[in-house]
Amino acid sequence: MKQLLILSTLVLALAACSKQEEAPPPAADQAAADEAPAAVAEEVAEPAEEAVEEVQEVVEESAAVEEDAGDEAIVLAMADADMPPREWKYKEGQHYDRLVPAQPTVGGADKIEVGELFMYGCPHCFTLDPTLTAWAAELPPEVRFVRIPAIFNRAAQLHAQLYYTAELLAANGALQDFEQFHTAVFTEFHRRNNRLVTVDSIERLFTRFGVSSEDFDKTWNSFPVNQKMRVAGDLARRYNVASVPAIVVNGKYRVANQPELLAIIEELLAREGVR
Repeated sequence: MKQLLILSTLVLALAACSKQEEAPPPAADQAAADEAPAAVAEEVAEPAEEAVEEVQEVVEESAAVEEDAGDEAIVLAMADADMPPREWKYKEGQHYDRLVPAQPTVGGADKIEVGELFMYGCPHCFTLDPTLTAWAAELPPEVRFVRIPAIFNRAAQLHAQLYYTAELLAANGALQDFEQFHTAVFTEFHRRNNRLVTVDSIERLFTRFGVSSEDFDKTWNSFPVNQKMRVAGDLARRYNVASVPAIVVNGKYRVANQPELLAIIEELLAREGVR
């Protein structure tokens, strides 16, 4: 009898344990469990939308830049295509000669150089000088005009030394007006029959322009003057100049004296890029 009572008690206990395992969770806990995944889903979804919008904006800006660059390139190409080829009036071998290879110039490569080879004893140089001087005064800043005395004989050598002595004295302030002195040398030779073939006659001309004997003597046989004369003689040989006046443009083109001389020089300057 006692065994039956113990067995019945065990069966009832096991049944109670089974019911407790099958019982549903409390309502409040269930509601919290249902709401939690939804909240997490919303928090994840919002940053994803913002990221998508940012990516779209970047793509649109990049596309706009590419379209602008493409339009600009087309405009530049059309502008180049519309430029007509330049037609030159003067011909090589007829109006000027090309120096091959190109030769050095008096100054540096910072400017385009127009060099006049001349002699004080040349009547054509005397006639051309006022016109050429006035033309050179109107040249643009990228062009340099220089005179190069041609040394063809003993008198021309003395005159070259005279020219470079005057140039150096003017640079030092001992000669006030170089251009006026340069014109006076031509006048002495061609109007007053003063050939200036002695050092004394040359010094007297400098004295008339306010240069002291000391400054003249110090400059006449100076190293800078002798060096300039060597350069002048070398350039005349390099340019293959046999007569004067002759013009050399940038060490590349040689032009003899002729009626359209200035127009030819200007066209050659245009070839060198002067507008």
